[in-house]
Amino acid sequence: MIFSELYSVYYNTVAKIIAVAFEPKTTEEDLQCCVLEEAFSESVLTILPALKSRKWPLLHDDLSPALHHEPTMPLTTLEKRWLKAIAEDPKVKLFDVEFPALDDVQPLFTKEDYKIYDQYADGDPFEDENYIRHFRLILSAIKNERPVRIKMKNRYGKEVWIRFYPKGFEYSVKDDKVRIIAAGCRFRQFNLGRVIACEYYDGQGPWTEKPQVEQKKELTLLIINERNTLERAMLHFAHLEKKAERLEDEQYVLHLRYYESDETEIVIRVLSFGPCVKVLEPESFVNLIKERLILQKSCELK
Repeated sequence: MIFSELYSVYYNTVAKIIAVAFEPKTTEEDLQCCVLEEAFSESVLTILPALKSRKWPLLHDDLSPALHHEPTMPLTTLEKRWLKAIAEDPKVKLFDVEFPALDDVQPLFTKEDYKIYDQYADGDPFEDENYIRHFRLILSAIKNERPVRIKMKNRYGKEVWIRFYPKGFEYSVKDDKVRIIAAGCRFRQFNLGRVIACEYYDGQGPWTEKPQVEQKKELTLLIINERNTLERAMLHFAHLEKKAERLEDEQYVLHLRYYESDETEIVIRVLSFGPCVKVLEPESFVNLIKERLILQKSCELK
């Protein structure tokens, strides 16, 4: 495991505590704030006590650092090679991000080193110049909350112009396609690969209103970490705002925030984990799970 969202947080937290300890007149409350801001909520019971008791000999009794210099966490060669391999992915290049520090690094792997099964062969043309230009214009519109106009062919083969507020992108691994999440029009999403032309909308005409911001809902799950359920859940919900808390051995609580329009998809994803994941709250989401299970049991699948 090269990077770990779950475990590396402890190293980053301790590094932050030591850095704060170098500041004059640092108090125990200041160090406690580092734990609350950087680590999991239950970490206040372990990290600071281990430092104060000298179990982790990194602080003196007066909470001053035992080190002579503030800690740094440079990337290893393996991490750099992994990042270089990811940076070579055409989908990453869509974001026009430069990695000059990796120019002399050999990638850990290339696309010739692996083969993806169970994926359609007609994926998006990620290296096409027009495709890249459309992606970056829409990405800029998302960041600046500007509406756009796109030209694409409808189901009858006729070219039409559609205007909307782009709210985000969604990538399908199975289809190998990028979809544009839309607001302010009657369509929920568009395939980016079908866009023929794209431009900012100047606001002229009857459609100038800005759509209301879609509200987010919260979901709390209990995860029993059998068969790497926690790792799979963190990857499965990687695109969502989330927070994980450890209860005891192999049990965790995962807090998620999602858009209401995605609720059906979230229900399906939660059910895919079977008995290893239990919905704690809200009760309305529990009822959605029950309703879907009842439909499945009666073979009235939807």
